[in-house]
Amino acid sequence: MSHRAGSTLSAGREVPLAAGLAFYGSRLILPILLLLPPVRRWAVEARLLWPYLGVLAFSLAFLFVPLVRAAALRLGILDQPDARKVHAVATPLLGGAAVWAAFALTVLYNFNFSRELKGVAVGATIVVVVGILDDAFNLPAVLKLAGQVAGALAALGYGVTLRVIPQDAPGAVWLNFLLTILWFLTVTNAIQFLDGMDGLAAGLGAIASFFISVTALQTSQSYLMFLSAALLGACLGFLPYNFRPGAAAQVFLGDGGASFIGFSLAGLAVMGEWARNNPVIALCTPILILAVPLFDIAFVAVNRVITGKVGSLHAWLAYVGKDHIHHRFAALGLSKTESVLLIFFISFTLGLSAILLKDATLHEATLLLVQAAFILSIVAVLESVGRRGG
Repeated sequence: MSHRAGSTLSAGREVPLAAGLAFYGSRLILPILLLLPPVRRWAVEARLLWPYLGVLAFSLAFLFVPLVRAAALRLGILDQPDARKVHAVATPLLGGAAVWAAFALTVLYNFNFSRELKGVAVGATIVVVVGILDDAFNLPAVLKLAGQVAGALAALGYGVTLRVIPQDAPGAVWLNFLLTILWFLTVTNAIQFLDGMDGLAAGLGAIASFFISVTALQTSQSYLMFLSAALLGACLGFLPYNFRPGAAAQVFLGDGGASFIGFSLAGLAVMGEWARNNPVIALCTPILILAVPLFDIAFVAVNRVITGKVGSLHAWLAYVGKDHIHHRFAALGLSKTESVLLIFFISFTLGLSAILLKDATLHEATLLLVQAAFILSIVAVLESVGRRGG
């Protein structure tokens, strides 16, 4: 009797083990094949490096997410539901570690690091580490902000700098430094704040990466185009586990993942030369690509100040609420999936405007910018209705 019970228990353990090995084994095949030098050589010779990088990053993220999910469950790093969150069950965090690892391995295997790429890589790694620590230990907001500033300073140290102020203007170097830090902090937090519905932050990261890649192709910046392809693939590889219409997410990005995506997008935008002879287009191209998260953080900031919800930097850092674009759309009666898809469509529409900017005349560029302003005005009206409804 005892022997039969032991045999049954052994068999019961072997089945999940075999299933687990088959699960991970099937996901190992594609990245292993892609990492073979002959396959990479073929992709380069066939001029298929862009899809090669995207698929490699996708396959690595798709492989890594279950591993970090299992680690989060074992360590108890879970996002607990509460009144300001939209999920109903405790969900593992650390999914962003898989996105970072997939992007980092793809870049390490395929790129010779430029000085600016080193800066973005070092800064992004600092931001990821601080974000993961926050996921695990719930760091004070001031420490998280300090980590983001450290990441931005690291990027600056390697020459990743905006050149908005002409070099011959008084104090141009320091003003550009300050604007660069502000840009990194704004985009990083804008993406992080939108990590409040399944698929939203990673999906916006994928859309922005796609349009950065396309506009980099238009401006003959192949290096930046390929980097963006790697980030696009890493974001897409995470989405099947996070954006599951009709079912709950299996894992969340966490602060580490959302801040990594935001910081990387900010860095790619600074690294790019979007128009050499037209400073308006050079400035507006990345702004249009990132218009949704930038609009959301600006709209929320103004609304919180006007309504008296925050009155200082400390209050801003400490404040949490359901007043972002996805919350407002949900308050209008849209489902979570509908809210996320609507935001995706808006972001994609504005990204198309960014593509058209390059060859536009001044008159056409003005119309594109006015069109973008009208689209965001419609969003503002909808959010105002959602605020009343919520």
